[in-house]
Amino acid sequence: MTTPDTGRVALVTGGSRGIGYGIAQALVARGDRVCITGRNEESLKEAVASLGAERAMGVPGKARDEAHQAEAVERVMDAWGRVDHLVNNAGTNPVFGPLAELDLEVARKVFETNVVSALGFAQRTWAAWQRDNGGTILNIASVAGVSASPFVGAYGVSKAAMVNLTLQLAHEMAPGVRVNALAPAVVKTRFAAALYEGREEETVRRYPLGRLGLPEDIGGAAAFLTSDDAQWITGQTLVLDGGLFLNAGVA
Repeated sequence: MTTPDTGRVALVTGGSRGIGYGIAQALVARGDRVCITGRNEESLKEAVASLGAERAMGVPGKARDEAHQAEAVERVMDAWGRVDHLVNNAGTNPVFGPLAELDLEVARKVFETNVVSALGFAQRTWAAWQRDNGGTILNIASVAGVSASPFVGAYGVSKAAMVNLTLQLAHEMAPGVRVNALAPAVVKTRFAAALYEGREEETVRRYPLGRLGLPEDIGGAAAFLTSDDAQWITGQTLVLDGGLFLNAGVA
């Protein structure tokens, strides 16, 4: 079966594994060319090989590094001449514990990686292509950003900022660029393993749909929101939670 070719190009940060890789897979499958970024060069190479070197490329680096942001966008433009879709997926959650005891340097790192880097990539894709040609931006937030999240407060606050960043950019970049966000609950990835490993059965009981999320669940939603089928949707945050919030406030 021949893979379609949409002629469009996506940049997915933090795309070598987990949710980012699931999104990259979905976009490649529909016919986009995709550039993925990540800190681990070897993992990045493996992901590109799996996605298919004819449709994918990788740029290693830390998302919060401005030089890396510039290089990634420049490499995409040099290779393919456009960047229609930006997916801000790169994120970190290096600490568990109450905000009242949080090291402020850790808080700065969380915000630099999860929020400021997303703004930096958005500014660069806007300047390089989207301001004159249109496109989409998709920010990966979290249910932790739309509810209280004990012990991952810094992460939750940063993801709440991502939700508001989505609103601000959607307003500023309309009508040419649509900006939306996804807010997943727990997805079975190495990044989220501490939230379910060793007690997955107990964790799953909180989800009416009877399972945790999978990267492909997020990939499907990302493919929709970056497609022409969603061309009248902007400034929205789509919660993907397996029904988790249905239990809120119920004894």
